[in-house]
Amino acid sequence: MKVTVDEGRCCGAGQCVLIAPDVFDQRDDDGIVALLDPTPAAELHAATREAAAVCPAAAITIDGDA
Repeated sequence: MKVTVDEGRCCGAGQCVLIAPDVFDQRDDDGIVALLDPTPAAELHAATREAAAVCPAAAITIDGDA
């Protein structure tokens, strides 16, 4: 799994941080997503996919099936 984020699309809702805090965080100054782990471990894949699915701005992209 490879995770990418489009900071320009992020609206700072923070759903990704609530669902997958080991993979995503928010910048302190503007609340925009900060990608902590672009290749999360297998045990984080389900939460990472859920975070991408609920992102209201569709700013998270996941490539790969693993």
